[in-house]
Amino acid sequence: MSQQETHGFQTEVKQLLNLMIHSLYSNKEIFLRELVSNAADAADKLRYEALTNDALYEGDGELRVRISTDKEKGTVTIEDNGIGMTRDSVIEHLGTIAKSGTADFFKNLSGDESKDSQLIGQFGVGFYSSFIVADKVTVRTRAAGHSSEEGVQWESAGEGDFTVENIVKENRGTEIVLHLREEEKEFADDFRLRSIITKYSDHISVPVEMFEPGTPAVEATEEQEAVEATEGEWKAMNKATALWTRNKSDVSKEEYEEFYKHISHDFTDPLIWSHNRVEGKQEYTSLLYIPSKAPWDMWNRDRKHGLKLFVQRVFVMDDAEQFMPSYLRFVQGLIDSNDLPLNVSREILQDNKITTALRTAVTKRVLGMLEKLAKNDAEKYQSFWAEFGQVLKEGPAEDFANKERVAGLLRFASTHTGEATANVSLADYIERMKEGQSKIYYIVADSHEAAANSPHLELLRKKGIEVLLMSERIDEWLINHLTEFDGKQLHSVTRGDLELGDLEDASEKEAQEKLETESEGLVKRVKDALGDKVSEVKVTTRLTDTPACVVAGEGEMSTQMIKLMEAAGQSVPESKPRFEINPEHPLVARLNDEQDEELFAQWSDLLLQQAQLSEKGSLADPSAFIKLMNQMLLAQLK
Repeated sequence: MSQQETHGFQTEVKQLLNLMIHSLYSNKEIFLRELVSNAADAADKLRYEALTNDALYEGDGELRVRISTDKEKGTVTIEDNGIGMTRDSVIEHLGTIAKSGTADFFKNLSGDESKDSQLIGQFGVGFYSSFIVADKVTVRTRAAGHSSEEGVQWESAGEGDFTVENIVKENRGTEIVLHLREEEKEFADDFRLRSIITKYSDHISVPVEMFEPGTPAVEATEEQEAVEATEGEWKAMNKATALWTRNKSDVSKEEYEEFYKHISHDFTDPLIWSHNRVEGKQEYTSLLYIPSKAPWDMWNRDRKHGLKLFVQRVFVMDDAEQFMPSYLRFVQGLIDSNDLPLNVSREILQDNKITTALRTAVTKRVLGMLEKLAKNDAEKYQSFWAEFGQVLKEGPAEDFANKERVAGLLRFASTHTGEATANVSLADYIERMKEGQSKIYYIVADSHEAAANSPHLELLRKKGIEVLLMSERIDEWLINHLTEFDGKQLHSVTRGDLELGDLEDASEKEAQEKLETESEGLVKRVKDALGDKVSEVKVTTRLTDTPACVVAGEGEMSTQMIKLMEAAGQSVPESKPRFEINPEHPLVARLNDEQDEELFAQWSDLLLQQAQLSEKGSLADPSAFIKLMNQMLLAQLK
C-alpha cells in the first residue's frame, strides 16, 4: 500500500521552477507569504465544507497555521490543519499547472529577469515558490474525513520529477518541510521568520503561530524573588482577524496592499481600492481593488474572474462572477454578505434578488472609484486606461443602466491633441465643441495613422472641428452601442452626410449647390463608367486635397464592421459603396476633359480603387489594381 511512485513534472512546471529560482531571487522571502497564504486557504475551505459536515473537524475546530525551524537540520516547516489532500489531488496540484493559456504565458517571457519576474508574479507561483530557497521539499498531507492510513508524502528536489507514497498521518491537513539550500540558511532563524510573518501575513484571518519556548524556574535569592517555570506555547504572530471586518482607520496602507497580494496572487501593488461597510436594508462589506497591471491572461475566455464571496466572514467561493459584470473583470476583491445563506451555490446565486442588488451596488462602487481617480489624478487614470481601457469599452453594450457613466470614463485619441495617446474624454470633446456644432465626430480605422491621415478629415480639419480617432478592434462594436453622450449624437465622418448643420454657412451651401449643378454631366459619366461597382456617385465638399473617397450609405455597415464580422467568420451581405468625387481636384478636372470613353472608364476605376484602398487598407484584387495603375502611368509617359 505504501508503494512509492516517481512522476515527471509537466513541462510547464519545469520551466516555471527554473524561471522562478532565477527571476525571483531578489525577493526570496515571498516563499513564506505564498505558503502561508495557501495554508490559510486550506483552513478556509475546511471551514466551508464543515458547514454541512462537521465531522470533518475530527474534534479539532481550532484552525491555524504553524511555522517552525530546525537550525541544525536547516529546515523550515509550515503546517496547517486545514482541508488536506488525497493522493490524486497531490499528484494533480503539485505536479501540474492547471491554468488555461499556460503555453501562451511562457511565450510571453522575454529572458529579461526583471520583466519576467513581474509576469511570473501575475501568473501566481504559490507552492512552487518553495524552490526559491529549498533544494528539496517534503510534503506530508491527509485529507479531512479520511483515515490516518490515507496520508500521502510527496517529495522533490525541483529538478524534473517527484515521488509520491502513502504514509500514516494522524492529523488532517498539510505539512511542508523545506530543506534550505546552504546559502539560504538565514531562513532557519525564528526571529527572521517572525519579521516576515508580521510583514506579509498580518491580514490573514487564521492564526499564524510560532512556538515560544518556556522559561526555567528561578530560585529566590536575596536580590530576587523566586520565578516559576513557564511552559512553552504556540503564539499567534498575526492579528488573525479578517481584515475587511476591521475599521478602515485601523488598517494601514501596507496591510491593504498585502491583502491584495494574498487574494489576487499578484506581486505588484494595487492601483486603488475601496473598503465599505453597508448597513440597512442589506448588510454587506466590500473590499474592491483595481490592479495596476493587467493580468497576463485577461483576454483568455476561460479565465476565471469575479470576487471572493464570504458569508458572515466564512469563505464560500472563489471567482463569484455573479457580482461583477464582465467589462469589470479586472476588479479583484471580496464581498462579505450577511443576507445570503451559508450554503449558497453558484446556481442559487445566479437568480437571487440579493445577488442582483449586490452586483448593482458593487458595480456602482467601482465606477465611482474610477470617476474619482479620473477627476483627481489624471496621470494615474491614464495608466489605468492603458492597461484596462479596451475591457472597459465592452461596458456600453453590456451595461445599459450605466452606459452614460461608462462612456464618461472612456478615453480616445483626437485631432485636437495630435498624438496617438488616447487621453481625450467625451466630456473634454463637448467642452471644446464649436458654436453651432451639435454632433461628436469620430472616425474608426485600422490604425491610428490611417485614422489621422484619412481624407475624410480634410474639410473638418480646415474648419477646425475636432474628430475622435479610433483604431482598436473593439471601437466599431463600441460605437454601435454608444450612439450619444450627454445629449449629443456621435457621428461617423465616413458616413454619407457629414451633417454639419449650423457649421455650414450660406455661402458654402451655395457653392456646394453650384458645384453639383456644374458637375452633373461628370457625375453621370462616372456612374455609367463604373456601373454596378458603386451604388451612386456624388460630388463632395468633404475633400480638399484628395480626388475621391468612398462612404457608407445610411443604414449600411461600415468598412470596419464588415471586417469585424468577416474576422469572426460571419458572412456579410454584399454592399456597394457610395463614390464621392472632388471636382476641384486637378485629377478629377483632368478626368472631366477626357474624351476617350475607354480611358475615362479606366481613370474612374483607378480613382475608385484608390479610394477603396485608402478606406479599407486592402483590396479584393491588389494585382489588378497595380496592373491598371501601371497601364495608366505608361499611357501618360508616351
